[in-house]
Amino acid sequence: MPTPSAADGWERQTLERLAFAQLNEQRSARRWRVGLRLAWLILFVFVFWQAFSYKSPTSHPALPHTALVTIVGEIGAETEASAENVMSAMRLALEDSGSQALILLINSPGGSPVQAGLINDEIVRLRAVHNKPIYAVVEESCASAAYYIAAATDKIYVDKASIVGSIGVLMDGFGFTELMNKLGVERRLMTAGANKGFLDPFSPQTEAQRKHAQAMLDQIHNQFIDVVKKGRGDRLKETPDMFSGLFWSGQQAVDLGLADSLGSVDGVAREVVQAPDVIDYTQRENVAERLVKRFGAAVGEGSVRALRASTGLR
Repeated sequence: MPTPSAADGWERQTLERLAFAQLNEQRSARRWRVGLRLAWLILFVFVFWQAFSYKSPTSHPALPHTALVTIVGEIGAETEASAENVMSAMRLALEDSGSQALILLINSPGGSPVQAGLINDEIVRLRAVHNKPIYAVVEESCASAAYYIAAATDKIYVDKASIVGSIGVLMDGFGFTELMNKLGVERRLMTAGANKGFLDPFSPQTEAQRKHAQAMLDQIHNQFIDVVKKGRGDRLKETPDMFSGLFWSGQQAVDLGLADSLGSVDGVAREVVQAPDVIDYTQRENVAERLVKRFGAAVGEGSVRALRASTGLR
């Protein structure tokens, strides 16, 4: 049996070890908290810098140069090729005293006729305000809504193998009524208004609804045709198929008057504008902006869920 002094020493050592272990655990937790706060601070500074920093052009905008704005991918309200992004970039480019002309570098299969119409109208307005030429240079494709935009420019330059045209409008979808009948599935759709659900793929479409949709498409198509004729003028060599939705190669587009000549960005800047220094004014969404949008969407979704849970809504 240990003596009282030995027992006291054992207990003291045990208490000291426990105290040191607790102290080390607190220090480790404190380090983690400090490190986490530092990481959040670094992330915040990075997001702030990315969101508000100005990407200066490679050359001084006051010196003579050719301004460039790219229209790449689908044209839509939530894309980089939205009317908001493209129009603000065009305004910035033409307002600089050194810009001699603006090139729209287009590589797009099309998209929203509304967004394209807004950009088309802004091209006409800006050209009159600033009295500077605006050219379109096509890479892979300039079809549908993209050509709607290009038609407003002074001249269109293409590659001989570019895809150009597709002057038409479409509305697509699916109908599953026959399949539902075979499976014995009943569609229970309640609407206020006889035609409220006529685009529902699980409900039959009446002849009157089909005619209404077709009349709307025809009207938008005629608006598209008018824009092309107004923009291209007597350069068009109109054929029966020109406004049918067909598309052509770049060389065929030149032959039909849908485009003016073969050319590239560097070639147009050097030989047409005679300002070989090209400055890109395209507004692109950076990493920080994407993080902020995702964070905001996550917070919003969480708030909605919390509200529904608290009110019993589903």
